[in-house]
Amino acid sequence: MKIGLVIIGDEILSGRRKDRHFEKSIEILHARGLKNEWVIYLPDSPELLRSTFQRTLASGDAVFSFGGIGATPDDYTRQAVADALELDLVIHPDAKLEIEGQFGHDAYPNRIKMGMFPNGSRIIPNEFNRIPGFSIKQHHFLPGFPSMAWSMMEWVLDNEYIEHHVMDRDIERSVLIFDVPESSLIPLMDECLDKYPGCKVFSLPTLTAERLRRVELGVKGTKAIVDEAFIHLQKMVSRLECEWNELPPRL
Repeated sequence: MKIGLVIIGDEILSGRRKDRHFEKSIEILHARGLKNEWVIYLPDSPELLRSTFQRTLASGDAVFSFGGIGATPDDYTRQAVADALELDLVIHPDAKLEIEGQFGHDAYPNRIKMGMFPNGSRIIPNEFNRIPGFSIKQHHFLPGFPSMAWSMMEWVLDNEYIEHHVMDRDIERSVLIFDVPESSLIPLMDECLDKYPGCKVFSLPTLTAERLRRVELGVKGTKAIVDEAFIHLQKMVSRLECEWNELPPRL
C-alpha cells in the first residue's frame, strides 16, 4: 500500500505559516511501520484541487489531505473532491448529529456546512470539537489545525489500516565518510545492490561551512538483510583508506 499526503493552503505556500503536517505525519506513520511515498502542496485553488484529487483518487493510493474543509468561502476541498468524483455534496447524518450536538442552534447557518461531504463518504471522528473529517475511497480529509488533524489521522490508520501495520520495521545503518567525492562511492553502492538486492543503498552528501566534504553512505531494509549488507559495506569503505565513522542505527 502506497501512502501520500496532500497539504493545502495559500498561507503555507506563501511562507506566512510553516507546514507542520509533513514531519508529524512521517512520525505517525513510522510508529506503525508505515512510510510516506509522496507529498503534494497545493494552493486554495478549486480547479487545481479538483484535477489533483481526480488523479490521486484514481491511483489507488491511501491519501491523507490536510486543510480546506472549514466553513469559510476559501475552503474548497469538499467541493473539489465531489467534483472530481462527479458526486453531490450532501449533509452526512452522523456529521449533522455531531455538529448540532456540539453547537446546538449555533450550528446554523454556517457550521453545519462542515458536515456536507461527497455522497457516500464516511466520517472521521474529531475529539477536539466534534466537527468530523471525512473519508471516501482511500482518501481521508482532515482539518488544517494540527491539534485536530493528527489524532484524526491516527484514528484512520488504527481503524482502517490496522492490517497494514508492520511490526518488523525497516532499519537504516550508515557510515559518515570524510573528504571523499560522492561519485567515487558509486561502485560500492552498485556492488552492494548486486549482492543484496533486497536492501536499498543511499548516499547523502553535505558540504560544511569549512568546505569539507562529507557523505553519509548507508543501507536500509529489514534488520536481517541490513545487518549482513552493512558488514559488507564497512569492508568496502575500509578499502578506500579514508576517515569514516559508523553512525547509530535508525528505524
